[in-house]
Amino acid sequence: MRQTRREGEIMEKAAGLANVRLTRVDDRLIHGQVMTSWVKATAANKIMVIDDEVAQDELTRTVLKGVVPADVKLGIFSVAKGVDRMKKGLKPQDRLIILAKTPVTIWRMYKAGVEFPELNIGGVGMRAGRTTLYQNIAVSEEEYDALRSLIAAGCKVTIQIVADDNKIDVAKLLEK
Repeated sequence: MRQTRREGEIMEKAAGLANVRLTRVDDRLIHGQVMTSWVKATAANKIMVIDDEVAQDELTRTVLKGVVPADVKLGIFSVAKGVDRMKKGLKPQDRLIILAKTPVTIWRMYKAGVEFPELNIGGVGMRAGRTTLYQNIAVSEEEYDALRSLIAAGCKVTIQIVADDNKIDVAKLLEK
């Protein structure tokens, strides 16, 4: 476990980041694009879903487990347990995709010591309280703040729906 200083305090940093092939925000979590495009592009053999509500919802957990290919392991964690798991580290052979419904989850993990170098924004749909960020991607004010904070902390945030798409730099979108 490495330690770092942030604003005068010593905090533990996550040991498992070397195994992360993709960190993605997608409110649909696991669906066709993730399974076909991203698992293939990253050669992932594990998916970690980080979401407090999903971690407590037995039906959703069962559905998600049913759509993951047999050769890909799935873990579903609350934010606190996901942070703990990342701090403990992963096996050297693990190739991991981290999925969250919202950038707020990723920001919470960052503040707890999981400093992601990159974040991919996928499908985040329009709902009450959200405004369009880019095409069909919409975020709330809290999500805007989380994205701004992640970028300010050095995380490269891009929009890329499938692996073959060009990356759109979110920092440039937030400047507008």
